Amino acid sequence: MYKIFILALREFRTSVRTKSFVIGLVVTPVFMFGSLFVMEFFKNSGDISDKIICVIDHTGQIVSTISEAAEWHNQNEIFDTVKNKQIKPRYIIEVVMPDTANLLAQKTVLSDRVRNKQIHAFVEIGPDAIHPKADYEKTRVKYYSENSLMDDIRAWLNWPVNNKIRQLRVEALGLEDKNLQILFSQVEVAGMGLVTGEPQVNGKAEAKESTPVEAILIPYIFVLLMFMMVLMSAVPLLNSVMEEKTDRIAEVLLGTVTPFQFMMGKVLGGISISLTGSLIYVVGGTFIAAKLNYSHLIPYHLLPWFFVYMLLSVLMIGSIMASLGSACNDSKDAQSLQFPAMLPVILPIFFMMPVLKDPLSSLSVGLSLFPPFTPFIMLVRQASPVSIPLWQPIAGMAGVVLFTMLVVWAGGKIFRTFILVQGKKPSLGMLIKYVFTKS
Repeated sequence: MYKIFILALREFRTSVRTKSFVIGLVVTPVFMFGSLFVMEFFKNSGDISDKIICVIDHTGQIVSTISEAAEWHNQNEIFDTVKNKQIKPRYIIEVVMPDTANLLAQKTVLSDRVRNKQIHAFVEIGPDAIHPKADYEKTRVKYYSENSLMDDIRAWLNWPVNNKIRQLRVEALGLEDKNLQILFSQVEVAGMGLVTGEPQVNGKAEAKESTPVEAILIPYIFVLLMFMMVLMSAVPLLNSVMEEKTDRIAEVLLGTVTPFQFMMGKVLGGISISLTGSLIYVVGGTFIAAKLNYSHLIPYHLLPWFFVYMLLSVLMIGSIMASLGSACNDSKDAQSLQFPAMLPVILPIFFMMPVLKDPLSSLSVGLSLFPPFTPFIMLVRQASPVSIPLWQPIAGMAGVVLFTMLVVWAGGKIFRTFILVQGKKPSLGMLIKYVFTKS
């Protein structure tokens, strides 16, 4: 055990003293979450040139409301009064009479104007939009632009168009228009947690309102942090072992330690790296959350589960990577084996949203009890607002422990067999064969 500790300490020192480790701690979260800050920072830095929108109104009754809404937008929404600058474009509505004889040709001409940047977009309001009939196409309001799906103007049009259509329908029914706003005002269905009986609001017992941060962001942060730690500490073991094998360093080390001690020293070094990195992120994140008065959002009860899952995941993936590295002779061999070995880390990421949406479904339970996926999927389920039966995390943990022991045993056999073998091209089938071969 002492020799394994010395090798682990050597691996830890070699990694944390490098500039790449420090840079990785800073750059990795920036790459993963930086786009959110960039979007917030540049949200008012878009194109503010005038946007000309042509409107073909087959009903003849809605375009005037769109023009009025555009005027209100231009007067009230496009300037930042604090910074005294324009932050949004002006909307200029251009009325186009419909060419009933050749509507397709008219829309082709308007499309060419969009392509030539003469106008920004054009809208077609179907003749039956106010009073829908059997022909669905005639009831639609169509927005044509080069990037219609992501265009903010398309979403902006919803209110003036639908509000006018509601007004016209009320008038057609012979009802008074003065209470139209009250008639069509919507009441939000607020998502609440469960009542605990403890005072929450004005000293009275009330449930807290659910937020996207608690429902989605916190589980994502936990899983992405564990994903980062596996990438930083376990995955590099493949190339590290391969390099020490090809540089003959392994032969020198094996003069004083056994192959299993060599492998476990590398893996425990990776565990110490992941533990160091995760502690930095957790402590730093907790400190920042406290300073911003968000400490109540941190699920402290999940932190022990997170660290146990992470250490088991690094031990599992690290053993796989170290054993595969012992079978590689060059970087081409490493590349061919690395992707299949990373599937237990990559695949759970694809199931995160279905699991978050329904943590108690048979799919969620089954995936969380499948040992290679358990550290990620079970953590997502436990971080969700839904209460998970206690037996499931315990059963999942037991399964991961047993599976990790099996992986370490199999990795040890592969490592012992191939660490001194040179020139033999590895394949997954051959490696699996040697796991079950008596030696």
